[in-house]
Amino acid sequence: MGNQPRDRRIPHRYLITGGAGFIGANFIHHLIQREPEAQILNFDQLTYAGNLESLSTITSRNYQFFQGDICNQQDIEKALKQIRPTAIIHFAAESHVDRSIDGPEAFIRTNILGTFNLLEQTRQYWEQCTDSSKQDFHFLHISTDEVYGSLGKTGFFTEETAYAPNSPYSASKASADHLVRAWFHTYKLPVLTTNCSNNYGPFQFPEKLIPLILTHALQGKALPIYGDGSHIRDWLYVEDHCKAILTILQAGTPGECYNIGGKNEMTNLDVVKTICLCLDKIKPKPIGSYQDQITFVADRPGHDKRYAIDASKLKRELGWSPQENFQSGIQKTILWYLDNLLWVENILSGTYALKSKNKDYCH
Repeated sequence: MGNQPRDRRIPHRYLITGGAGFIGANFIHHLIQREPEAQILNFDQLTYAGNLESLSTITSRNYQFFQGDICNQQDIEKALKQIRPTAIIHFAAESHVDRSIDGPEAFIRTNILGTFNLLEQTRQYWEQCTDSSKQDFHFLHISTDEVYGSLGKTGFFTEETAYAPNSPYSASKASADHLVRAWFHTYKLPVLTTNCSNNYGPFQFPEKLIPLILTHALQGKALPIYGDGSHIRDWLYVEDHCKAILTILQAGTPGECYNIGGKNEMTNLDVVKTICLCLDKIKPKPIGSYQDQITFVADRPGHDKRYAIDASKLKRELGWSPQENFQSGIQKTILWYLDNLLWVENILSGTYALKSKNKDYCH
């Protein structure tokens, strides 16, 4: 297990930005299970990707929701005064590559300016804290492996890999990462940064690969795959990610970055085929296989060929490693979606649209 996490008082007042999104909602559910006594303020603007229905089963009196925009300084200030956090976990971001290609401005605004506003308001709050409160406080910024660019057939992203973002999305997240680093070195704000691989699991929005393929398959629609489907991603089950985040928050070293990966490299085509094979067993079609619906479409601009995370630092220093492999994780994910079809239907029939500029997003 490597070095065991050192003792640190677990923060009991959390401000979580983007908590109505996919990973944020899963983290809140995980946090309530792990720390039922913790005070949680979920700060979310409720854009197209924010869905309070993902949190509708929460009954804890310690959980509150604050609708706000991280680009609005007054919203952040009000939220900080309301919860007086001992930790901030920053999930809020525009996160879909295709949307960033179609409309980069929203990504620049939210991911860069929003992170700047949050850092500045947090710094002012933190500087007014007592010395003991300052020592206990941490700001954890959730980022992505896409900031590193694209790998060849071999090698892995480490925490020392140079940034080389290739899309407006990854460039905006790289900018946010650099701001977080600068606020640590310039102002000594106790920050932590995580760069994770592709997540999947419950509550994921249907524009992402796995829920898109699942919903299209069940609806008898084409299963679109970019190019020849040979692009490779490292897949991380979202519950494993949530465990890693809490581990880093409790025991990580301020100023450090930690890569979080699932050790599950697969081509996009193999991911889609695996989903189809699982559906063939769990919910078979009257005739044929779900693989019959696979369709190849033109590749997207700047499509990174391969991502692969080296998470050995996290295992070595803090003892974390993923518990799910792709086969176990995807089966849990498919069963969750089949058990929660109403959740999916409410999204697809509501204000959210699975299209942009009259085209389906695909992978």
